[in-house]
Amino acid sequence: MPRLGVNVDHVATLREARKITYPDPVTAAALAELAGAECIVVHLREDRRHIKDRDLRILRETITTTLNMEMAATEEMLQIAAQIKPDVSTLVPEKREELTTEGGLDVLSNRTRVEAAVKALKEAGIMVSLFIDPDMGQIQASHEVGADAIEIHTGAYCEAKTPHDVDEELQKVIVVARKAHDLGLEVKAGHGLHYFNVRRIADIPEIEELSIGHSIVARAVLVGMERAVREMITLIQRPPCERPQR
Repeated sequence: MPRLGVNVDHVATLREARKITYPDPVTAAALAELAGAECIVVHLREDRRHIKDRDLRILRETITTTLNMEMAATEEMLQIAAQIKPDVSTLVPEKREELTTEGGLDVLSNRTRVEAAVKALKEAGIMVSLFIDPDMGQIQASHEVGADAIEIHTGAYCEAKTPHDVDEELQKVIVVARKAHDLGLEVKAGHGLHYFNVRRIADIPEIEELSIGHSIVARAVLVGMERAVREMITLIQRPPCERPQR
């Protein structure tokens, strides 16, 4: 049964809609931990559109589980990570115009740059994960550049419209999760997962952690952060035989 990592970026998005001091992603992270989350995820973007440097510093000082800093492989972010020392740094692609991360990191085409970033982070004592599409070539390249873990991009699975397409995208995730595990990589998954599609991903035995943000924060607006997190944990950690029929 996978651990739950809660991404609190969208709490900061709500704060930045008014450019004020609340809601505070640091408070949201504390509530998520109290509810049972085993990792807090934040993406410090180049344009600082949601998470700020201040948020990252306070989170490093206050959270009691694991801090996962999502980041582009830029010199600025490598320096910040070396100073803050998150438990995990997840390298992701980043474009200024995107609403959220679109697609996985292309390790194959950027091998030299990614390998240098992985080396720098590991020398700083930080575990390195790469956010990649469910592609065998990307899995192999991630292993070869020295990553400790990979996070499988589940966007195509979540956005599939027909049952056939859903099954096809799920099979891609299953196959690459098995390959990554066989290579000795820790396997995570995330992007687009919500309360109605997470079960089939959570049932993949090689996946050790799920990173979920938007759907939990959206649910928290209605029922509160602690309840939203507990409900997700109940879904992903329920034994397969107890999966409700739909």
